[in-house]
Amino acid sequence: MKAIKLGLLCLFTIALNSKAIAQDASQLTLDRIYSSEFRGESARSISWIHDGDAFVTIEQTEDGQDQLIKYESKSNAQEIFLSAEALTPSGEDQALQIADFSLSNDESKVLIFTNTSRVWRSNTKGDYWVYDLDTKALKQLGAALPSSSLMFAKFSDSNEHVAYVSGFNLYEENFKTGEVTQLTTDGTGDIINGTFDWVYEEEFGARDGFRWNPDGKHIAYWQLDASGIGTFYMINTTDSVYAKPIPLQYPKVGYDPSSTKVGIVNTKTKETTWIPVPGDPVQHYLPALQWIDEDLLLIQQLNRKQNTLKIYTYVPSSKALKEVYTETEETWVDLDYPDVSANQWGKNDLLLTPDKSEFLRMTENDAWRHIYKVSLETGERKLLTPGDYDVAAFYTATNKEVFFSASPEDPAQRYLFSTSLKGKGTPKRLTPEEFEGINTYQIAPNGKYAIHSHTSVDEPTTVRLISLPNHKTIKVLVDNAGLKEKLSSLALPKTEFFQVETEDGVLVEGRITKPVGFDESQEYPVLFHVYGEPWGQMATDNFIGLYDIFLAQQGFVIINMDNRGTPSLKGSAWRKSIYRKVGVINSRDQAMATKALLEKWSFLDEDRISVWGWSGGGSMTLNLLFRYPEIYQTGMAVAAVANQLFYDNVYQERYMGLPQENREDFIKGSPVTYAKNLEGNLLVVHGTGDDNVHYQNMEYLVNELIKQNKQFTMMSYPNRSHGIYEGMNTRRHLYTLLTNYLFEHNGK
Repeated sequence: MKAIKLGLLCLFTIALNSKAIAQDASQLTLDRIYSSEFRGESARSISWIHDGDAFVTIEQTEDGQDQLIKYESKSNAQEIFLSAEALTPSGEDQALQIADFSLSNDESKVLIFTNTSRVWRSNTKGDYWVYDLDTKALKQLGAALPSSSLMFAKFSDSNEHVAYVSGFNLYEENFKTGEVTQLTTDGTGDIINGTFDWVYEEEFGARDGFRWNPDGKHIAYWQLDASGIGTFYMINTTDSVYAKPIPLQYPKVGYDPSSTKVGIVNTKTKETTWIPVPGDPVQHYLPALQWIDEDLLLIQQLNRKQNTLKIYTYVPSSKALKEVYTETEETWVDLDYPDVSANQWGKNDLLLTPDKSEFLRMTENDAWRHIYKVSLETGERKLLTPGDYDVAAFYTATNKEVFFSASPEDPAQRYLFSTSLKGKGTPKRLTPEEFEGINTYQIAPNGKYAIHSHTSVDEPTTVRLISLPNHKTIKVLVDNAGLKEKLSSLALPKTEFFQVETEDGVLVEGRITKPVGFDESQEYPVLFHVYGEPWGQMATDNFIGLYDIFLAQQGFVIINMDNRGTPSLKGSAWRKSIYRKVGVINSRDQAMATKALLEKWSFLDEDRISVWGWSGGGSMTLNLLFRYPEIYQTGMAVAAVANQLFYDNVYQERYMGLPQENREDFIKGSPVTYAKNLEGNLLVVHGTGDDNVHYQNMEYLVNELIKQNKQFTMMSYPNRSHGIYEGMNTRRHLYTLLTNYLFEHNGK
């Protein structure tokens, strides 16, 4: 038998331990983690100007007011681009707080986004102001419309007009005269113009739903009819004496999505011409729409099952629609690739070659994910990245080359490569050897400069301005020296990478953080941190974070592993094998890999095996605890999908098919099906205001556990969303809850 458990630790004991530890500067506590002591720096968002020879970013004055600063890329020389004084409206004594900004095409005007409010996950509503660099005037757009109601404002190429969405309708405003024209009038919430419904935003990253034609006279836009979408009600019971229902249009798996169409509105006549995209508008998605030139549009269409992508060109002058590209998979076709180096969520437009005669598309039709160049005229494809390796993401293309992310030797890492746009020669790695780990880039349009971010398991993020292709550092923008100094004063654990082969012959990649003062002859409690679905890779070479350091100081082994179905760079078969098997193949890989590790490493205490995860990781936690109770003693599931039939249609149908055709797969993959097998300790946590994974999942699971007479612990966070962060002290409370539960049931 393994080492004897110390038994239950009461909260009072844990509090005393934390107080004692706090006296030792080398030891972390949760209070220290959630103080400002270890606050690191983060990179500021930038906008490239002058084709990349300079960039603009938000900075603050000494008295805390926002301003825009311009930096020359070659030298990092700086100057004020837009002062706080210039950003102060008439009659006010404070500059506008800048949530975001953009420049007109000729860089003569700056759009300022401020006073923002949240729509689902992101703050996409707000007020817009324009500063004219020629006239030195600051002006608010849409001043007659409700405060904080404008969305996605942007200039026409002529700089005369600005378009934006308010109240589900599209507007145009003459910047010079202030005249506002309402271009659509039927927007109601059921009819949505120029933006999207919940599921388009959540699963396609689609928010901004209109595009200016380069001629400045037409706007292409989406219209969604969500009137057929079922309403899911969340309940707010804390903000008034009487509970308030919060309605949410949410298409559950197996139920039809919104009907979607795209049209072109003439800004003079306000008449819309609808583009006759083939197919049922309910049974197809239109995730991308972009102008190639003044008389050519590119439209992407996915079928309901998301296993066929079609790309059309449309010529407005002749109304000619042409299918130029079709891509099919037996499983699913990815639009966007969930990679740690991508940072491109929602950027569904196709990357065009500089002459706009071809577009770049990553596909997985040849066992690996590669970049192809596709002719807009003929649809002819040319492979740009040959070889037995995966492209993780691609960044941009110049006249000569394409920049992309890959890691042919190690799926835990990411590096920058370039290859010829003509498809000749061998791709060249640009990231120097010294930057081992995860590297991400924001590359200038001219390909000569980039913002480079680097992290590894032992290093928090550093950010540099570099030149390309020599990857020479021009300026370190964020060095996190203060955080690194603080970390160096701690007793730090060691993190290593490993591979383990399961009894099924599956080679699983993993990352292990060993306890501080690790002694291989001792036995330690283990915490597996899991996700395991197609939208997350866990065993990556990025900074492990303060919470893992804290647990390692408390004597825990922390392990992350990537099962089949995760977006690891191990080939298409690895990633696509999870199709119609979510909850089954991924949980078995995790369990069998855990079993193999217990046989391999004697320092893992098989009587103190815990697992935890969030969202898909919460579902994985439940599946592991219910399906493999002989392996896992304790599980902590946060915001878990307990029943796959309760999740949204776009995500669940992409990876599982339609329940009308294979309902048994959804039942087989759902954790609630196996709740009767619970033997260990279970903590389930959920926010009652979760618009993504509904609180319904927890109550449905709770009912089944009660039915099966299984004891468990639950915690609900009132009105918190999927991230469980709203409200004072919420995150510290949550992690204290998780930590206390872990220590109580599987502590050292």
